[in-house]
Amino acid sequence: MDSSASPKKAKKPANLYDRFIPNRSSINVSSAQFNLSRSGSGTELTLDTTANAYQEEVARACGISLDKRILAFKSEPPPNEKEDLRQTYGQPLKSSTTASANAARSKRRILTAPERILDAPGLLDDYYLNLLDWSATNLLAIGLNQSVYVWNGETGDVVTLCQVETPGEYVASVQWTADGSYLAVGTSDGDTQIWDPETQRKMRSMAGHQARVSALAWDKHILSSGCRDGSIWHHDVRVATHKVAELRGHTSEVCGLAWRPDGAVLASGGNDNLVNIWDVRSQAPKFTKANHTAAVKAVAWCPWQQNLLATGGGAHDRHIHFWNTTTAARLHSVDTGSQVTSIRWSTEYKEFVSSHGFPDNQLSVWSYPALTKVADIPAHDTRVLHTALSPDGQTIATVSSDDNLKFWRVFEAKPKAAKSVKAEPPPRHNSLEFRATKLR
Repeated sequence: MDSSASPKKAKKPANLYDRFIPNRSSINVSSAQFNLSRSGSGTELTLDTTANAYQEEVARACGISLDKRILAFKSEPPPNEKEDLRQTYGQPLKSSTTASANAARSKRRILTAPERILDAPGLLDDYYLNLLDWSATNLLAIGLNQSVYVWNGETGDVVTLCQVETPGEYVASVQWTADGSYLAVGTSDGDTQIWDPETQRKMRSMAGHQARVSALAWDKHILSSGCRDGSIWHHDVRVATHKVAELRGHTSEVCGLAWRPDGAVLASGGNDNLVNIWDVRSQAPKFTKANHTAAVKAVAWCPWQQNLLATGGGAHDRHIHFWNTTTAARLHSVDTGSQVTSIRWSTEYKEFVSSHGFPDNQLSVWSYPALTKVADIPAHDTRVLHTALSPDGQTIATVSSDDNLKFWRVFEAKPKAAKSVKAEPPPRHNSLEFRATKLR
C-alpha cells in the first residue's frame, strides 16, 4: 500500500473490504484481459483483478513471471542456451545415431560359407590322428592315406611331398617347424621322418617306436612324438643318437601334443582321458588332470596368456577345460554339446574356435574368458577331424572324411591391425643344422 496516501477516517460500509488501489503501471494488461474473459461477475472481477495486480507486483519485485511455471518437467532452456548446446554437441540425436552406425560398421560378420573348397580324397576317418598343418611360409600339408600333399597358399599349386613305402602302412601325423623350413611326418609303423619341402627330399628317418606315431610337436631342434603305446619321445634332430628322453605318463594312445611357445612346458592328451603337463627339466608329469571323461585330442596354448592351456574331450565328454599351468587350477569349463576335435586360439581377437564331430560337425567361435558363443558354422557332412590356422591368423582350414578341405575366414583382421609389410621368414636350416652325411 502506498504510504503517502492517508484515507479519511470514516465508518466503513459493512459489505466492503479495505481496497488496494494499484498504479496502472503495476498492472499486467494482458493478464488482466485474460482474467476479464474468465470472470463471471463484477464483484469477482474487482476482487480477482485486485488480487492479481498485487501478485504481479510481488512477482515483478522477485524477478519472475506468473504465466510460467517455476518447476516444470522437460522445460526447454532459454534460446541462447539452446544455441550454445547445439554448437557444443551438434544437432539432437545426431551423435548417438552416428555412434550406432559406427558400431554397426565395426561389428565383424563371420561368414558361414567357405572361401575355398579343395578335394581331399582318401582321408582316414580316425579321430586320434593329426593329419593337417599350416606353415609360417603359407604351405598347407595334409596326409591322405599313404601320401603327404603340400598346397601352396600363394600360388595354389599342389605337390606330392612323400609317400609311405611299406605296403599297408599310412601317414599318421604331420607337423611343420616354427619357421616352416621342414615337415615332420609320423607313420603307422612307428617311424618319424623329416622332409625338406623345397627340395622334396627326406632329410632323415628316426625309427624306434613300436606303434604308430599319431602326434608330433616341435620345440626348436627338439621333435616330440606321441605313440599309440602311450609313450612320448624327445628327438634331438641335430645328433645321430636322436632319442634324448622318453616320457611315460599315459596308458593309452597319445593323440594331443603341444609345446608352449617358450619351450618350457609340454602338454599332452591321451586316449586314457588324461591331460599331462611336463616340465622340460623333468621326465615325470608336473601335474596330471583327469577331469575329461573321453579321449583328449584338442590341446592348445593361449597366445596372449602364456600359462593358459585349453583341452577338449571326445564324444562322451564334449567339454573344454581351461587350465592355469602354473598353479594347476582349472579356471573355466564349457559344455560344447559335441565331440571336440581341435581348438585354435585367435591372435587377433580374445576368441578361439573349436571343431566338432558328432552330432553337429561344426565350427564354433567362442569369446574368452566370457565363454559366450560368437557363431556356429555348419562345416562338413561328417565330423571335422583336423583344423589348421593360416600364418596370418585369419583363416581356418578344416578337413573331414567327406573328402573336402575347406577354408573359412573366421578371424578377419581389424583394419587398424592390418599389416602392410609382409615379414620375411627366418633363414632356412639355421635352427636344425642338419649334417646329412652323418645323420642318414
